[in-house]
Amino acid sequence: MRTCSLCGKGTKIGRNRSHAQNRTQRTFKANVHKTTLSVGEGKIEGVFCAKCLKRMKKEIAETKNGASK
Repeated sequence: MRTCSLCGKGTKIGRNRSHAQNRTQRTFKANVHKTTLSVGEGKIEGVFCAKCLKRMKKEIAETKNGASK
């Protein structure tokens, strides 16, 4: 459920280790956000991880700056 629609990043499983070296399972969840981005006249809707969201916002800003020059 908690998966990026662009890159597919999702939940990973790992282990906690205590000082006594006991192992317990834990999960590493992806930092995903449900977002709508406006690109020109269109819109992109989806659930994106923070890394993809940052990259897309940068590309949108670059296209706006490139188009205005």
